[in-house]
Amino acid sequence: MASEFTGRAHDLRLLDDQLRLVTERKLTTRGRAVIMTGRRRVGKSRLAQEFCDRSGLPYLVFQASRGRAPAAERADFVDTIGCAGLPHAELVRGARPRDWNEALRVLATAAGDDPCVVVLDEVPWLVEQDREFEGALQTAWDRFLSARPILLILVGGDLTMMEALQEYGRPFFGRATQMTVRPLHLGDVAEMTGLSAADAVDALLITGGFPEIVRSWEPGTSRGDFLSRSLDSPLSPLLAAGQLTLLGEFPAGGHTRTVLEAIGTGERTFAGIAAKAGGASPLPSGTLAPILATLTAKQVVAAELPLSTRQDTKNRRYRVADHYLRFWLAFLRRAIGDSERGRPDLALRRIERSWTTWRGRAVEPLVRDTLARALPDDTWPETEEVGGWWNRRNNPEIDLVGADKGPVAGRVHFVGFIKWLDNRPFDRHDYDQLVRAAAVVPGTSDDTPRIAVTRAGAAPDLPLDQVWRPDDLLAAWAG
Repeated sequence: MASEFTGRAHDLRLLDDQLRLVTERKLTTRGRAVIMTGRRRVGKSRLAQEFCDRSGLPYLVFQASRGRAPAAERADFVDTIGCAGLPHAELVRGARPRDWNEALRVLATAAGDDPCVVVLDEVPWLVEQDREFEGALQTAWDRFLSARPILLILVGGDLTMMEALQEYGRPFFGRATQMTVRPLHLGDVAEMTGLSAADAVDALLITGGFPEIVRSWEPGTSRGDFLSRSLDSPLSPLLAAGQLTLLGEFPAGGHTRTVLEAIGTGERTFAGIAAKAGGASPLPSGTLAPILATLTAKQVVAAELPLSTRQDTKNRRYRVADHYLRFWLAFLRRAIGDSERGRPDLALRRIERSWTTWRGRAVEPLVRDTLARALPDDTWPETEEVGGWWNRRNNPEIDLVGADKGPVAGRVHFVGFIKWLDNRPFDRHDYDQLVRAAAVVPGTSDDTPRIAVTRAGAAPDLPLDQVWRPDDLLAAWAG
């Protein structure tokens, strides 16, 4: 039996809206095309299948195979059409198209004039195996498919290639809208794990919101018990997903893996990454710069600049963009070997020894994303950008800067620290440190509001303008 589908309410609502445009004939064409992209293993295929099942309409789901001969792929595509529940599928059974133009025309015939959903999964592999596919898709869409009440969903995990489908000059340019499927957010993780807000933050930092890993977290299970159980088996989703992701996107060999691993183990500056990834001698700039550009384009790595009223393009910092991969690179890559030789206790001990320090840094982008989602609000009606600030020496370093825009702010609205400790509230020492550090941020003054984000609350009587606690963060993701 398939596992119960949870989360993704927003994504399902987006797809429902697109389908409604088709069924209620609110478009200049009868059909609608949607490009669905997102990182591998984020749940795109499962989401598309769930949407098809809930739609109540005839549908077709076809998943391409990497490296397959184009003729065999087309034949399998047509056979899938013949077995699907499309209105006129019986008319095309046994068809053997000579190219993708004919194969997609078969789809149009089978669809007929009744509303239906068509999902083409792993589209980058179709483009990769047959250079004529893109042009054939454009021709078939313009001449046949868009004249039918079809919601066509094109799914793919190669973000660079999927976005390229929409570029000016490419055959399918201007013919589809795009949606990005992201990992489950904090609200989804809290609901699925049954944990408190504070513990759900831990769960998100460990699982990254990747559905297959979150589903393996039994509701109510503590962080320690989940890790102990998962580390005991090298086949657990927690251990296996990261390895499969790296093998799928970044095969061993070359410098891309070593660059990603350098960032994942704590290097944040260009020079630091070059030194760590290069081994005996730093990677040359001409080698490292395009690798970082590719990792950033694929949204595997995030590149960030200090946020203030002064431009600073030379102080860029890099981090692994998704929480799970950051946790995997820091701890789980080495833990696989421990698990395989029956010593998961060693991996668990390493995690526990470094957990508080690692979490303190890892939670920062989650907090910034949460505040950026919650703001502007009544308290901060003009705050549309949330970032951090640092100088070349990282002394001081401000965890939170709220501003009207970025990366160069017109006005700084607040500054703040994140103190994410289990049993120590944000105290007077933290506040005094914040006051001293904020004084050097361009665009601040003695009157700039100060905020704290804290796991254990704040000491009374501190002149903070706002305090965000775990429940406040969770509330930002509700609905």
